[in-house]
Amino acid sequence: MNTIITGAAGFIGMHVSKKLLDNGHNITGIDNLNAYYDQTLKHSRLNTLHSHKNFTFYEQDISNKNALMEIFSEAKAECVINLAAQAGVRYSLIDPDAYGKSNLIGFLNILEACRSFNISHLIYASSSSIYGSNEEKPFKETHNTDHPISLYGATKKANEIMAHSYSHLFQIPTTGLRFFTVYGPWGRPDMALFKFTKAILENKPINIHNHGNMVRDFTYIDDVVQAITQLINKPATSDSDYNTSKPNASTSNDPWRIFNIGNGRPTPLMDYIYAIEKALGKEAKKNFLPVQQGEVLETSSSSQGLENWIGFKPETSVLVGVENFVEWYLSYYKV
Repeated sequence: MNTIITGAAGFIGMHVSKKLLDNGHNITGIDNLNAYYDQTLKHSRLNTLHSHKNFTFYEQDISNKNALMEIFSEAKAECVINLAAQAGVRYSLIDPDAYGKSNLIGFLNILEACRSFNISHLIYASSSSIYGSNEEKPFKETHNTDHPISLYGATKKANEIMAHSYSHLFQIPTTGLRFFTVYGPWGRPDMALFKFTKAILENKPINIHNHGNMVRDFTYIDDVVQAITQLINKPATSDSDYNTSKPNASTSNDPWRIFNIGNGRPTPLMDYIYAIEKALGKEAKKNFLPVQQGEVLETSSSSQGLENWIGFKPETSVLVGVENFVEWYLSYYKV
């Protein structure tokens, strides 16, 4: 299959690209290689993909509609996996314009390209952030998500609504994936696992917000990749049981579906830190801080919808996943 993957130099994008390349797919990767975090890491990820002869890469921003249309024209893809986005809840307080440009304008361009080139399936990244301050646990796709508490979460909610309109108007199968704190080798430097590991090794204190009273549904990268690669072969379809008087928030009369991708075993932040300390054999110096604006205090996922759809459920434990990350980090940075 010819597949376009945006954000191919990103954490999830690289892993998904590599898996599909290993499985014989032809991948056209797109990434703007912006400076949100270390570009050297992005280039290193790309180097793992360039060894495949069936990988083509374009350094381009999805907010550039004309350039995106040219790439789609050349790629002749059947499936698109949109993983390009401005990430991060905290950064959305600093540079909100970046989220409008990439997550809204860029995503609209992706939808328009899918319409123009008759793409048979669009898979795109949503986020657990759209659940906002929802207190009903675990989070289910059927829960109300009309009250995100960060701009990042709001843009991801907008993506789901925009996708639905194109599924309705043009019958494009679209599948939205609400990721829950994805971690693992080649992870992002702005994520807690990376920052904590780096600080502990450098004998610097780690900043722990809300005095450590947070819980996250940490999801290992290999589980996310497994889910996406299986979803490629099962595009979204209309729900024959959909009832407009009692609407299901995760399905539709149109070929549109939403799935959580989470481990389903929420982990207190302090237990996560302990797993890092255990893998490093070194105790962290801890700096406890108040909660930050827009921060969701607890995430907990139900991935029953995903399991019902493709027969897969993420199950990698935090202890195993963190150990794998630390092993990669020590090797990559030659610590």
